[in-house]
Amino acid sequence: MALLTPAGGGPAAPPRPRVLLAAREEQLDSVLARRRVAAHLTGLATTTRRSPGTPPDVALVCDDAAVTGRLLDLGVPVVHLRSGHTPDDEPHDAGAYGIGRALHRVHRPGWLPGPSPAGPGARPTGLLGPARTARDRTRTGALLLLSLWGVPPDEAQRFAAGPLRALVRTAVERTGRCDVVCDTGLAGARSAATGPHPPRQVRWHRAADTDADALHAGCAVLLASPTLAALGLAQARRAPLAFLPPLGAAQADLADRVARLLPVPVAGGPDDAVWDPPDGGPWRSLDPDADDLRGAQRVARGVRQLCLAPP
Repeated sequence: MALLTPAGGGPAAPPRPRVLLAAREEQLDSVLARRRVAAHLTGLATTTRRSPGTPPDVALVCDDAAVTGRLLDLGVPVVHLRSGHTPDDEPHDAGAYGIGRALHRVHRPGWLPGPSPAGPGARPTGLLGPARTARDRTRTGALLLLSLWGVPPDEAQRFAAGPLRALVRTAVERTGRCDVVCDTGLAGARSAATGPHPPRQVRWHRAADTDADALHAGCAVLLASPTLAALGLAQARRAPLAFLPPLGAAQADLADRVARLLPVPVAGGPDDAVWDPPDGGPWRSLDPDADDLRGAQRVARGVRQLCLAPP
């Protein structure tokens, strides 16, 4: 029997595995984790769109345990990644959706104080850093990475109308411009902090629609909510970092753990040293295992292994 070959003469290439990349669109940690892992999945047919048609061959799901459960029930192999910090006494819903059937990974730098990640089959990833670790030669302006995920609405509103308004104004005065990347509650935060017509030097971005890592490469000052995404960004690039005042229990707990090892300042006023940070930031006192910086590659490797040999 003759074999049919394409016009080029060689055998047809096998179809590339279809990989769904899902995340909580309203959580800064989640969307940045997805973006950073996706950068190491070149050669696969990746998509962030969930369709009711044919299920994907493999999925990476960041944080959304319900989505992981539905995909597992359809027979889709899943890498489930918990991207954000969770205090020890805060329950998580992984067990309710059968996450133990997935490859369960938890974003956790090896140097961060605290117990091992909890949950069925959970394994720490190390640090999820950006694919590009270099920064631009010329850097200007300030970048504010603001996470309101899990923050009580009244607390978020008070922060936006008070400290955030002052910080944005000071950022423009001290650095010339300010980019604010916010995960959830963007419209309310923008209205409270800068009003309906923000100054032209201030730009607001929704985290799910923005490459925050690329913005950071060109900025001079980074102020960020205490999140693992911000720590991964600054540490991988050995860049200065100042925390925004922590909001909610998870941010407060993470800021406290970081403070045990690193002198990360908290932004508070125009005279803070955060506006003229030293090169290298707080990372001089930290000497982690180099392999701990490869968390995104490690998670991507798990996705590729499921493509090659599904369970």
